[in-house]
Amino acid sequence: MAEPLLQVRQLTAGFGAGPVLFQVDLDFFAGELVALIGANGAGKSTLLGVLSGLLPASSGSVHFAGLDLTNARPESVVAAGLAHVPQGRRLFAGLSVERNLRLGAYLRRDREIGAELDKVLDYFPALKDKLRRSAGTLSGGEQQMVAIGRGLMARPKLLMIDEPSLGLAPKIVDRVIEVAQTINRDGTSILLVEQDVLVALEAADRGYVLENGRVALSGTAAELESNPEIRKAYLGI
Repeated sequence: MAEPLLQVRQLTAGFGAGPVLFQVDLDFFAGELVALIGANGAGKSTLLGVLSGLLPASSGSVHFAGLDLTNARPESVVAAGLAHVPQGRRLFAGLSVERNLRLGAYLRRDREIGAELDKVLDYFPALKDKLRRSAGTLSGGEQQMVAIGRGLMARPKLLMIDEPSLGLAPKIVDRVIEVAQTINRDGTSILLVEQDVLVALEAADRGYVLENGRVALSGTAAELESNPEIRKAYLGI
């Protein structure tokens, strides 16, 4: 059995008011597209914050690509190959689309950044004629494309995408998910965090269900989609 690309063990984390995550265990293997699902407030975004070094863990461990990244600084996490596309896009609205994209490569010193930008634009051709526009003038779907593209510019082994469907029309959501699947097929592992459970499970290989900061269920996407508890709680069936 191959070693997990990402291994989380007994992870507990939270804020001043107390823990939000409780003894979370998670394994993620190279090449997978894994969905992390759960209701609003379940701890999904907090988990991504801990994995990306933005929030501290109070106990437990995070290992990625053979490195101990427990409470590592965000720049060390990115340098190790783990990139985070945050909820709400968080672009620099006054900067150009191209500048926002290139900021994703701020730690890189190689000569392939231009080629990486071309690759990102191949994934999101709608951005090709908007490189000089301010990111704040784009539609929500276009801003999501820039956010994902910025994450890809770090050339990650694993790309974590937090709530890409938030505030987008269903047709645009479908396009964003299709591109995420293409990126995954091209060799980048993806952890997809989504409140839209059906969208997430239809795209993923496997999934984890967070409830009140704990892993309540895990399995293949097909197993979770057919699970009576999931169908009742999240799909209204």
